[in-house]
Amino acid sequence: MSLIHPTMFSGLSEDFTSFAGSAVPRAEAPAADEPQKQVDLLWGVQVPMRDGVKLDATVYRPHEQKEPLPAIFTLTPYIADSYLDRALYFAKNDYVFALVDVRGRGNSEGTFEEMVNEGRDGYDIVEWLAKQPWCNGKVAMWGGSYAGFDQWATLKELPPHLCTIVPAASACPGVDAPMLHNVFASYTMQWLTFVSGVTGNANLFSNVDFWISKFTELYIQHLPFKDLERIVGNETTTFQKELGHPTLDAHWNGMAQTPEDYKRINIPILTITGHYDGDQAGAMAYYRRHMKHGTAEAVGKHYLIVGPWDHAGTRTPMKEVAGLTFGDASVVDLNRLHKGWYDWTMKGGPKPDFLKNRVAYYVPGAEAWKYADNVGSISNSTRTLYLSSDGHANDVFRSGRLTDQEPGQETPDRYVYDPLDTRPAALYQTEIKNYLTDQRGALNLFGNGLVYHSEPFDDDTEVTGYLRFVAWISLDVPDTDFAVEVDEIKPDGTSIQLTSDIMRARYRDSLVEERLVTPGEINRYEFNGFMFFSRRIAKWSRLRLVLTCPNTIYLEKNYNGGGVVAEESGKDARTAHVMVYHDKEHPSFLQIPIVK
Repeated sequence: MSLIHPTMFSGLSEDFTSFAGSAVPRAEAPAADEPQKQVDLLWGVQVPMRDGVKLDATVYRPHEQKEPLPAIFTLTPYIADSYLDRALYFAKNDYVFALVDVRGRGNSEGTFEEMVNEGRDGYDIVEWLAKQPWCNGKVAMWGGSYAGFDQWATLKELPPHLCTIVPAASACPGVDAPMLHNVFASYTMQWLTFVSGVTGNANLFSNVDFWISKFTELYIQHLPFKDLERIVGNETTTFQKELGHPTLDAHWNGMAQTPEDYKRINIPILTITGHYDGDQAGAMAYYRRHMKHGTAEAVGKHYLIVGPWDHAGTRTPMKEVAGLTFGDASVVDLNRLHKGWYDWTMKGGPKPDFLKNRVAYYVPGAEAWKYADNVGSISNSTRTLYLSSDGHANDVFRSGRLTDQEPGQETPDRYVYDPLDTRPAALYQTEIKNYLTDQRGALNLFGNGLVYHSEPFDDDTEVTGYLRFVAWISLDVPDTDFAVEVDEIKPDGTSIQLTSDIMRARYRDSLVEERLVTPGEINRYEFNGFMFFSRRIAKWSRLRLVLTCPNTIYLEKNYNGGGVVAEESGKDARTAHVMVYHDKEHPSFLQIPIVK
């Protein structure tokens, strides 16, 4: 995904894709060996919460159930009926499955407030289910995106009867929802409208023309980002409250686990995410924090799967993703894998064969799954590529270089970013049904950014893990935003995005405290928030690094004034003259993890 691709910030869309033309979950085809059993329905089950609010559950049970069984539930803001296929699958495989609407959505009582009540409510649901005559006291959870967050939020409360969680594409408060690295996305308002009121709002949510027109209206008129809810016409949401917390502060941290919480976790966990999952940052934040703070026993029971999937693909994998086609091995039957996991953790069955080690990751290019003890042990070497140029690196035809040689005395590269330049909007309008707008094309047209290429690779090379990019930069404004993207460029010129990152200059040292830029000062920027990826880079392919200031309808625009970004408008705009240094005193470089 490109940094200007809206689904990079798909955030909390579960099985839905934000601009794919439909907000209906992908249909799950029945497995060839799915048992042809009858299922019984319990409609309108009222689950009491500790504050008297009742949440509505639709419960599915095996028709031939003779004795209490483990129960699985999903807690969703997307209306329980969305996951009928999942409920039927597990009920046919001898589990009780409950679809529960979060408070304030569907048929549940109360008021919905994003990420506020799910932990306590999840605890109460677990303990209520465990006491029902058709449940044997063992309870698990299923779901992704917001329902992945729900699983972690429930686990934070440590309900005694929760046996396992299987969070997929989990949004993490303040990490990737509702902002990424303290930069908000226009999609936030789209999603909040999707979950406004008690209905599904699926048609409005998926109306591409409407949302692009509203995002463009804000962009063209140079209005403050906070005005987006007024332009959209929905001022009933928590949008303003969220904008009031632009950093990773106590508001967001209070919704996620503390280091002490991770130490208390003692149940098996299966984390699932994808190379192109818009919530990968959140899913991996939970995983890495648990690896850091959890006990050795608990960490040994936490498994991770990273497939070549987009956000929805973490529930229903597809061979074709973002214009790429992967091998047959990439299409894992996740229903069957979930069943195997639940059988192992709640029924004493064997561990699923797929889980050969605690980390399973797919290598595009090689088209095969590989395994490791943990993410940190995957790569066994690194390669450092230094930025170099003759002072000109502004497009793909006259680019800078990524070289193994350390720099000497070189002239810095320069580019200009004018936040009042609205010419890029034309790209979004002309590619309205495509959304694969090429930011390198925008570079050629508008000169906002720098491009660097490596020499061709001598051999096929597996690159797996997290990239690290360090750049020495000076500005003549107190703040701006940076986006960096790394691609594989194949011998025929085909471009395959590998990973990307974004940074607001004032948060270059910390996502908690801002420090505005002193104009003219050369500062070190370390981009360490890239998406995890794996790929076998083909022999004769090159790497391309693109550094820009994002100028797009899909992100909160930074007008470079140094004030509260969500409140700034065109009248605060300042043109940024950016200088990127790559000399002996200021070695800018890209570090890549190699698997030999």
